[in-house]
Amino acid sequence: MRPFVEVNDRCAASHWTAAALFGLPDFPKRGPDGYHVIRPERAAHLNRPHIVVHRAKLFEDEVTLKEGIWVTTPARLWLDLAETLSLDDLVALGDACVRVPYPELDDRSEPCCTVEDIRRIIARHRGKRGIRKARLAVELIRVGADSPQETRLRLACLRGGLPEPQLNVQLVGPGGIRGPKPDVAFTEFRVGAEYEGEHHGGGDQVVRDITRSERYAEVGWTEVRISKRHMTDDCKAAVDKIRRALFARGWRPGGKTTAPQLSL
Repeated sequence: MRPFVEVNDRCAASHWTAAALFGLPDFPKRGPDGYHVIRPERAAHLNRPHIVVHRAKLFEDEVTLKEGIWVTTPARLWLDLAETLSLDDLVALGDACVRVPYPELDDRSEPCCTVEDIRRIIARHRGKRGIRKARLAVELIRVGADSPQETRLRLACLRGGLPEPQLNVQLVGPGGIRGPKPDVAFTEFRVGAEYEGEHHGGGDQVVRDITRSERYAEVGWTEVRISKRHMTDDCKAAVDKIRRALFARGWRPGGKTTAPQLSL
């Protein structure tokens, strides 16, 4: 791909290829496999093995250098993928774009882009395919999700009529005791939910999970543990489990919380 981009003027890696270069999450793909590149809409079409060429309106500030390769910016690749991703996956990709990295885990110190960067891209590409979905998705992007599963859990809570949770907030108990940082937190009712992936079956992780549960108790919060089996069928089992915990803490439906539009 690098030689292709270098020898073809005004050409940049795009779509899934750009997402991979920025270390963004992978999602189920529709369309041809190969290295994706984009050229200005009036440029001649090029056919090369293993190269998927897209032609579209491309502004100079929507391209940047990444690892020595010209590539579309995170905000632009997000908009390009709005054509093929589901609404939930597009929101999850947006959450990953605006996520604040952890210095001890990530090789960068700033988010890939901001919500305002994405809004500006949407505003200048009004007739682009997928633009309606993009306008819905950008309103649902939040800073704080560390994985697509956390995003899906948050969106499912909204669809289920629950209050919108906060993401990975630091819990503080009586006397300033510092508790965990729940994946999703309903601070008014002191309920936190944790999504536990497959890695939570290891011995060391089990010890850490037990310690985390003890810390929930210390700060007076209820912990709701969510596994992969709760995430099927639009996370209905996960939402029901969280709903029961909220009920036990005094929450009742019919308050002022209104879920944003979550479908096309």
